[in-house]
Amino acid sequence: MLDSRFEGLQIAGMIKAIIFDIGNVLLKFDYQIAFKAIAAYTGEISPALISLLEPLNRDFEAGAINRGEFVRRVGEAIEFGGTEPEFVAAWEAIFVENKPMKELVGQLRERYPLYLLSNIGEIHHEYIFRTFPVFESFADGVFSYLAGCLKPDPEIYEIAARQFGVEPGETLFMDDMPANVEGARRAGFQAVLYDANAHEEFLKELARLGVVEAAVPAA
Repeated sequence: MLDSRFEGLQIAGMIKAIIFDIGNVLLKFDYQIAFKAIAAYTGEISPALISLLEPLNRDFEAGAINRGEFVRRVGEAIEFGGTEPEFVAAWEAIFVENKPMKELVGQLRERYPLYLLSNIGEIHHEYIFRTFPVFESFADGVFSYLAGCLKPDPEIYEIAARQFGVEPGETLFMDDMPANVEGARRAGFQAVLYDANAHEEFLKELARLGVVEAAVPAA
């Protein structure tokens, strides 16, 4: 029986381009790292304070507020006692490389044009591109704060298809969020839900689609 994560996929052999999400796909991330670093300037970050940060971060990622406004409003909300560079340093360093996915990108870039589609703010966008060489493998990207909309808004998938010049039905999209995968499928893309804890199962599905070669069983 086909894993429910991969329901709705089309027949193998049709993939001509691949679009990657970033967070918890190419890079793992944990906002608790940022909260712990920020606590050095504010004291303990309570769940109540975190709940204040979430809508501000969403607005930042959607392009509704710019970098300066985001930093100012977050600083006011949590009574941040440090400088703006100190806040940015704490906020940006939440990522670690997903090494199995980095290896996959190295294989796929020789066969497919690779693109990015991510809900992300300017601070994280700038940080990851100067920190992780894996992003050199991608031809282009659509980033929510620049697009002015977030996944799974249908508009962001339309922007991606138009900007990348791809046919959705011939393009594979991967994301760690079910709603984003469903949004891509509604927009006509082939799409899979990625789980970093089930990378080998993910590779098996890519092999079924003809995107990678099937692993040869050990003798």
